Amino acid sequence: MSDAIGSVARLWRFPVKSMLGERLNQAELTSVGLLGDRAYALIDGESGKVVSAKSVRLFPDMFGCRATFIEVPRSGQQLPPVRIELPDGTSVTSDSGNVDGVLSAHFQRDVTLARAAPEDYTIDMYHPDVEGANAAGHRDASVDQKLGSALFDELGVPSPVPVGSLVDVYPVSVLTTSTLQQLSELRPQSNFDERRFRMNVIIDTEEPGFLENGWVGRELGIGGTLRLNVVAPDARCAMTTLAQEDLPRDTDILRTLARHNRIQIGELGRLPCAGVYAEVAAEGTVRTGESVELG
Repeated sequence: MSDAIGSVARLWRFPVKSMLGERLNQAELTSVGLLGDRAYALIDGESGKVVSAKSVRLFPDMFGCRATFIEVPRSGQQLPPVRIELPDGTSVTSDSGNVDGVLSAHFQRDVTLARAAPEDYTIDMYHPDVEGANAAGHRDASVDQKLGSALFDELGVPSPVPVGSLVDVYPVSVLTTSTLQQLSELRPQSNFDERRFRMNVIIDTEEPGFLENGWVGRELGIGGTLRLNVVAPDARCAMTTLAQEDLPRDTDILRTLARHNRIQIGELGRLPCAGVYAEVAAEGTVRTGESVELG
């Protein structure tokens, strides 16, 4: 028995990890996530780590860059090149012979544009000075953080994503308008725009509260054929607080979550959450406007 809970409001794809991405009307969902999402990332030449906007001290301008595919990606075909637009108006494509040079000059660090994460997928993770934002109690500090398959190897459990995947944890991320509305009511002085959360699927819902908290272990059906298994809450970090486009830097975004929606996530501890992660149980094309059911 399934209950109608809303409809797909918006879809987002981020071709290069930690850069601004693309708002879509439809996209293909495969077993490893939304086709073309986090297809590329920068690798820091000095440390060998994957570059992230979470590395706010070393790479403060990731959200000044935007990445878009020059053609629509199609399942079963090689991904088309990505165009990267820099804040000064310069643009470069991923298949250009000088792409690494252009990006290194912009960030003033030696970086390489890569299609896969290293096996020991690690980022430099900044924790802002927000009480309760992480289980270890880090405040205004940067630490090494495993992600992707390396994170699950460290936890000693099977990985839901293959080695080389550039997603943080699970293939797909989902957020409701109910959660955004709840956060806005808790702190109306802040702008809880969905862009801060960098989710793949935004679902328009009417039931109030942090709706997704009750979805873990259940199934979402989209448009009659596509099915997602909801597997975990989505723990939030410094990314949500950073400035992008017309949104200002605002640590109260994360502080509000830490105060009002901290959830125990396995052995990781109680973490501030918004939205959920999911695995793809039945592949297909997802479109805005399609109905969503909770089974």
